[in-house]
Order: sequence, then C-alpha cells, then structure tokens
Amino acid sequence: MRPPAPPYDGEGPFALWHVSEDPSLGRFVPRARATGVGAEPLVWAVDTRHLPMFWFPRDCPRGCIWTSEATSAADRERFFGQSASDRIHVIEAGWLGRVQRARLFAYRMDPAGFRPHDVGGYWVCEESVEAIERVEINDLLERHAAAGIELRITRSIAPFWDRVAESTVEFSGLRLGNRDAQPARA
Repeated sequence: MRPPAPPYDGEGPFALWHVSEDPSLGRFVPRARATGVGAEPLVWAVDTRHLPMFWFPRDCPRGCIWTSEATSAADRERFFGQSASDRIHVIEAGWLGRVQRARLFAYRMDPAGFRPHDVGGYWVCEESVEAIERVEINDLLERHAAAGIELRITRSIAPFWDRVAESTVEFSGLRLGNRDAQPARA
C-alpha cells in the first residue's frame, strides 16, 4: 500500500466521499469497474486526505504527486525543488477551461461497511450506500490554492508522467488515457 498523501490546509476530519458532476446522486449501488483489476461490483469512495485528487472534472487527465520517506533527495529536488508545496497536481492546458467552469458535488458516505482498498486513499463497499451529505465544490483553482496544493498546467502531461513513473515520488494518475485529447466543451 502506498504511503498516504500529506495533509493539506483546511483538510478537515476523516470522512469518505464520492465526487461527481451530477447533483442528483444520493444512493450508490455496487458496480463492476470497466477497467482495472477485479470485476467485483463495489461502491468506491475516497478519504478526505485524498479528496483533492478529485477536484477536477471526471474525465480530466491529471497527475498527483507527493513525497514519502522513500523519495530520494534527487527526486525531491527534481519535482519539488522550486515549490513550497508538498503536493503537486498537474493537468493539461486544454482542460483549463473545463476545470475553471466545473461544478462538482462531493457526497459524504457513512464509513460503516467500507474497507480500505489496496490502493491507499480508496475505500470500497460491497453493499449499496446512501449519501449522508452533499457538498458543492466549485472554483477548483482557488480550492487548490487555499489547500496549499500546487496546480501546474502544461501543454502535455506525458513528459511529466514519464518522469514520475520512473521516480521515487508517490503518485496517483487519473484518466491518463485522456491525455493530449481536447475535452468536450461543458
């Protein structure tokens, strides 16, 4: 299991969340993943510590990195040497407009029935779950700034991600299959 991401400013207490662009969700039914390991139908959630990895439109490719005790001094310098942050998120410039316009909803779940997944920060449940709270998340750029998470915008995430994959930093890459693709206008 990977070491958790470091805390962020204003993190708040432990909770489990599901983030969506859909404001009408409330009940979450186990579903089999379209890709990835295992086909077991599950309800997926993310804990508060890792919630910022989802402060993006669903299909937005992003790379999220942080250091751990295993991170080499060279990699600390290479990725974090010019930053005062210990968490960095990277997106492609083609997605900036979508990120600026995004309106997300974080649904808080009762942690009863959830178990930690092998990938740290994710939690799964085999039973249907009712959300106990819905929180609107907007102004995602400001949210990153207020949390002290550096957000980098680049033409292509591919060169960055190639370096991350060969490094000693901790990381999570989401929707990377969409990289270098122009997003649909929303």
